[in-house]
Amino acid sequence: MRVAIYTLGCKVNQYETQALETELERRGHTLVPFTGEADAYIINTCTVTAVSDQKSRQTIRQARKRAPRAVVAVCGCYAQTAPEAVRALEVDLVMGTGERMAFLDALEDLARARQAQPLVRVDDALCRRTYERLSAGGLEGRTRAMLKVEDGCVNFCTYCIIPYARGPIRSLPLADAVCEAKRLAGEGYRELVLTGIEISSWGADFRDGSALIDLVEALCAAAPECRVRLGSLEPRTVTEEFCRRAAALPNLCPHFHLSLQSGCDATLRRMGRKYDCARYYESVKLLRDFFDRPGITTDLIVGFPGETEEEFARTLAFLSRCAFSAMHIFPYSRRSGTPAASMPGQCPNAVKQARARQAAQLAGEMRRAWLERWVGRTLSVLFEEEKDGLWRGHASNYTEVFAPGNELHNVICDVEITGVREDGLLGRLR
Repeated sequence: MRVAIYTLGCKVNQYETQALETELERRGHTLVPFTGEADAYIINTCTVTAVSDQKSRQTIRQARKRAPRAVVAVCGCYAQTAPEAVRALEVDLVMGTGERMAFLDALEDLARARQAQPLVRVDDALCRRTYERLSAGGLEGRTRAMLKVEDGCVNFCTYCIIPYARGPIRSLPLADAVCEAKRLAGEGYRELVLTGIEISSWGADFRDGSALIDLVEALCAAAPECRVRLGSLEPRTVTEEFCRRAAALPNLCPHFHLSLQSGCDATLRRMGRKYDCARYYESVKLLRDFFDRPGITTDLIVGFPGETEEEFARTLAFLSRCAFSAMHIFPYSRRSGTPAASMPGQCPNAVKQARARQAAQLAGEMRRAWLERWVGRTLSVLFEEEKDGLWRGHASNYTEVFAPGNELHNVICDVEITGVREDGLLGRLR
C-alpha cells in the first residue's frame, strides 16, 4: 500500500510521525509524497492554536479532494480533542494521540475492506497511565535524531488545551531511554534531541525522586560521541544543582529553551504559570553563571486576556533584561474548553497583532546582538546540508552557521565566525 503522511505541530508530533513511518515500512508499505497519489493518507494534527485547527482541517480536505477513493486517516491532538469535527470532514479513520500501532492496524483493515462507515476510536487522554513506546528516526538525514522521553502534562495553564489532548505525565524508563540513545548513536546520528510534551516533568510519575538531570547524565554517558540537546524546559527545572551537574557534561549542548509566555507577574498569574519573573530570571542567571555564553531561547504569548498596555510594556522590558538569543512569538489564541477562553478583557485581534510586531522587532534586535557577539570566536558546528554553495549546520548553542567546505554532512567541526547573515553566522573551518 502506498501511504502519504502530513505532520502539523511540534517535535513530538514529528517524532511520532517518524515512528509511524518506520513501522509502515517494516510492514511492507511504501511511503510516498503527500502531494502525490496514494492509497492512504495520514494526517497527524495539531491543536495548540485555532490556526493549528484550521490548518489541520484544510489538510484533511486537501487529502480527500485529491483522492476520493483513498483511505484518509487522522490522528494527533486535534483528532483527540475534536473527533466529531474531524469525522464530519469525510474521513475514514479518527484516532487521537495514543495507540499508534492500533491506529496502523485499523488503517490496514480499512484499506483491505474499503468500509463505507468511518471508524472513530478516541480514548479519554486524562485516564492514560502507561507510556507508549515508539521508535523513530532523525532530522536532516542522519545527523540529528529526536528521542521522545516523556508524554503528557499536568500544568493545566489556563490558555492550553494540550493536557486534555495528551493526558497526564508518562515517562520513558531510564534504562529504555539509554538503550534507545545507544541505538541511535550506533546508527550514526551525531546529536540527540530530547523531546516530550513537558520534559521537565520526566520521572515525576515514577515517584522515586527521579529527575530530568538524572536522565540527562545517563544519556550523555550512554552516547558520549553524540551531542545531547534538551527540548523546552519549565524554568523551575533550572536550579543550582541542575546547572552544576549539567555543566559537567561535555556533550550537553549549551542551549536552553525556557518557556516564558509573559514578562509580567500579573499576566503570569492569570495564565496559571507556576513561576514569577524573579524566579524566571534566576534561571537565566544560573545558566549564564554555569555555562559560557549559552543560547537561551523562549516562547511568548501576547494579547492574553486582560493584558494592558502597561503589562505589555513590562513584558518588553523583561525581554530586554533577559537578552534572549531567539524567540517564538504567538498572539493569544482563544481555545474552547480552557479557562482563559471565558476570561474578561479579551484583546482585539488588531491589538494582538500590533503587540506581536513590537515583540518581534525587539526579538530581532536581540537576535542581531547575539549573532554579532560571535564574530571572531569559534563555535562547534554539526553540518547538515549544502545550501547555495555553503554548508549549513547548527552550533552547539543552536545558532545556524554557514561555511565553505567539502563533504561536511554529519561532520562536527570547529568554525571561526567571520560575519553575520540574516539567517545566521558565516564562518570558516579551523
